[in-house]
Amino acid sequence: MTPSLEVRGLHYRYPDGSVALQGVDLSVARGERVALLGPNGAGKTTLVLHLNGILSGDGEVRVGGLRVDPSDRSGITEIRRRVGIVFQDPDDQLFMPTVAEDVAFGPANLGLRGAELQARVDEALTAVGMQAYRDRTPHHLSFGQRRRVAVATVLAMRPEILVLDEPSSNLDPASRRELSEVLRGLPVTVLMVTHDLPYALELCSRSVVLDQGRIVADGATIELLADSDLLARHRLELPYGFDPKLAAAQLAAGG
Repeated sequence: MTPSLEVRGLHYRYPDGSVALQGVDLSVARGERVALLGPNGAGKTTLVLHLNGILSGDGEVRVGGLRVDPSDRSGITEIRRRVGIVFQDPDDQLFMPTVAEDVAFGPANLGLRGAELQARVDEALTAVGMQAYRDRTPHHLSFGQRRRVAVATVLAMRPEILVLDEPSSNLDPASRRELSEVLRGLPVTVLMVTHDLPYALELCSRSVVLDQGRIVADGATIELLADSDLLARHRLELPYGFDPKLAAAQLAAGG
């Protein structure tokens, strides 16, 4: 089966000469949930911006088998449908008068109308548990509710891969739990950029550590988080007293 994401030999240097990516290779299978970890400045955002063609470096990126080529207008339109990015601040994605209109915006731009468009909106809002809020003004919702609506705006495009930028940031404990329940139930490939190591453990069985533009570790999340030397080398920190193996056992037991 074609992977949802294939990155091969990706290099990128910013115009000022600073090197951001140095030969990144990454493959994410369909339906897999992978956490992208690393310190600030590691190249995580730069990598994400290559997935939908906002940046273009040396190497190759494919999404569902389709090559990301910013010079191919029709192809890049399809790539941007396939790669759904949920930004850290939901207010960057919510700008319409109602929740339903925000969720409908992307599919409507693809030409969907009438019952088909309505079905997309209903499907996406149901997936994130926000159907009852469809006629509400987004900015009257709580921060956690707005983040779930932002996820719905991307799901309405039926993406190949859902990219989440720090999904747990600024959430209270209840909102954090509600979002994790939503994300666990989505039948879509997920790439989650996060500094929140317990959230990575909760949601992603696999993690990749990026540092100085290189992938320095790729494996089971529980194994990477249990490697204190690895975490220290790459400026990754668990909360005080957090035991990843105990937490993994509790998650497996449904605790």
